[in-house]
Amino acid sequence: MGVNWPGIWAIFHHEMMRFFRTIMQSLLSPVLSTMLYFVVFGAAIGGRIQSVEGVAYGAFIVPGLMMLTVLQQAVSNASFGIYFPKFSGTIYEYLVSPVGWIEVTLGFVGAAAAKAMLIAMMILLTSFFFVDLHILHPFWMLGFLFLTSVGFSLLGFIIGLWAKSFEQLQLVPMMVIMPLVFLGGAFYSANMLPPFWEAVAKLNPVLYLISGFRWAFFGMADVPVGVSLLAVGVMIAICLGIIRWIFATGWRLRE
Repeated sequence: MGVNWPGIWAIFHHEMMRFFRTIMQSLLSPVLSTMLYFVVFGAAIGGRIQSVEGVAYGAFIVPGLMMLTVLQQAVSNASFGIYFPKFSGTIYEYLVSPVGWIEVTLGFVGAAAAKAMLIAMMILLTSFFFVDLHILHPFWMLGFLFLTSVGFSLLGFIIGLWAKSFEQLQLVPMMVIMPLVFLGGAFYSANMLPPFWEAVAKLNPVLYLISGFRWAFFGMADVPVGVSLLAVGVMIAICLGIIRWIFATGWRLRE
């Protein structure tokens, strides 16, 4: 049996239309938040830290700001996208329709990843008004952006399947994702830390994603680029395995 592409498109289109119905709120909020980050971190801290490894601090934080937004948006859009059908009871329409777990996952995750990438590009465009920015490897930048968006959309999809309430839906993004991002080198380089804390920071998986993404901008990284690619690849594979198991067993789907 082949992949039901019309089914994937139907889910993807429905989710994207929900996004575009609130386009001003969906895009304006992240852009305003980014401007505040530039004011606080770029101006206040940048006045004390002129550059990091030869890169102006205002430009240095751009990849971190983009990753911060991508992780937040990918997780929240994917988790809410699949949780709402569970909450309203319409998820049974997906379970009895001629679409399998692959189509449902591609539809919801594809839409969440597309939203996250669109917002990230808006933040990138906004950054040009604040800093002089040059992207050393633009195709690698888009590649890391795509892989990270997909990886965390898959994670958000799992959170949406797991959550039993709106409180649980917000628990992991607020209590786990946000701290990992701030401790993952979004606004600093791990090489700036003392040796012990640098070793601790490298236990944070988000560090590898931000490091690879920053390398695409400036050619500098806290860890080898190959390791960053391996980290996001392993994440995607694990998430796909978990989602396949959930749909095979019906865990949390029929409660």
